[in-house]
Amino acid sequence: MSLHRWGLMGRLRFVGLANYINFLSDRHFWEALLNTTWFVIFAVPSVIIAALVLALLANRASGCKKLFRVCFYVPAVLSVSVISFMAIFLYSPHTGFVNSLFQSLRITPPGVQIMFLIRIPWIWTVVVLTTVWWTTGFSMMLYISAMQDIPETVYEAAEIDGASKTRQLFQITIPLLKPTTYLILLLQIIASYRIFGQFFLISGGGPGTATRPLIQYIYVSAFRNNDLGYAAAMSYALFLILVVLSLAQIKYQKYKEQVS
Repeated sequence: MSLHRWGLMGRLRFVGLANYINFLSDRHFWEALLNTTWFVIFAVPSVIIAALVLALLANRASGCKKLFRVCFYVPAVLSVSVISFMAIFLYSPHTGFVNSLFQSLRITPPGVQIMFLIRIPWIWTVVVLTTVWWTTGFSMMLYISAMQDIPETVYEAAEIDGASKTRQLFQITIPLLKPTTYLILLLQIIASYRIFGQFFLISGGGPGTATRPLIQYIYVSAFRNNDLGYAAAMSYALFLILVVLSLAQIKYQKYKEQVS
């Protein structure tokens, strides 16, 4: 398909590498790729940090441990349409919960509404926070599973040596969780580069095309501009980016394991 002028209707026409050459000079492609990369930079570290913190809270010895795990994981079972419309409800001007809360607490002057859904950088903040809240549960469960594999004797020996809880966290728990962190990092990078639903439903890629991710531009090219061949070529470009990033991370992980 990527080697043809391929529309939803009409005859196919072989064009060779023309589709690949065209997107290299397409400013909309580079803008969408940059938007997606910015999202990856903001969202991936946030998910990893939030997942680790929640895993530590949910793994503590307490009677509410199971309740914490269920509450922290529940958002992950929701669909992207549900979490997107929840975000719209929360951050809408005049009727949204967040603006109403800010008005009640006198954080914003009377009558002043923050346009979370149409202003930069607020819309980025909304999408990133919504995505982190939605996707952290799965990564948290991976961390909890890894924590349960750490022998208790390691912590007992550390306590005998006089190590505080904070020192145990940074010198035992976090170092032993490195393989899991690498796995979560890889999975989150791949998932974040495939971001589509949240931006499409919350901001529509706007204002203008300021938040349009690459998958949305591929969608627009294929089904609105009726150019499936061009969209397929950009899909291969995204696939190549993910392969290169994944291989680079795997090699770095193996190198760090050999050094340590």
